[in-house]
Amino acid sequence: MEKIIVYVNDVNHAIQQIAPMRRHAAASALAGGPGTQWILVASAPRMTRHVSKWLTHSARTSWRAKWSERLFSEIALLLKTDQDEVQTLLAKEPLVEMTDALLLQYGPARVLDARLTLPGQDLQPITRDQPASSESRWAVPGALVGLGTVMALAAD
Repeated sequence: MEKIIVYVNDVNHAIQQIAPMRRHAAASALAGGPGTQWILVASAPRMTRHVSKWLTHSARTSWRAKWSERLFSEIALLLKTDQDEVQTLLAKEPLVEMTDALLLQYGPARVLDARLTLPGQDLQPITRDQPASSESRWAVPGALVGLGTVMALAAD
């Protein structure tokens, strides 16, 4: 059985990232191969310092659990078939260490980073060989700079 560890934080983005692997797994299953074991790991968004100081630890834990259940319910419906298994986890430790622990527990597996990156947000790496984000936290996309330049020239 093929094992795939998928880190997710957004339903729509994750479904787009998982779709090619799901088609490959379905084709393999139709050819008589074993199913796929999907291990979904929810990487909850960080709460800002201002919000987290007003919430208790149990309230934060409860919010993360509810958030991950909504995320898993939509993605698991897509992946669950007769031959495929879906397991869900909530990331609580540094992701590199969690990936190492999952690889020890489940054996060789593919690791897919299907997390959505928002502007100004740095995502921590999920494997040791994944490069850390080298972008500046306040980097401005080139297209936006170009558009600003054109607008300034048009105003003159």
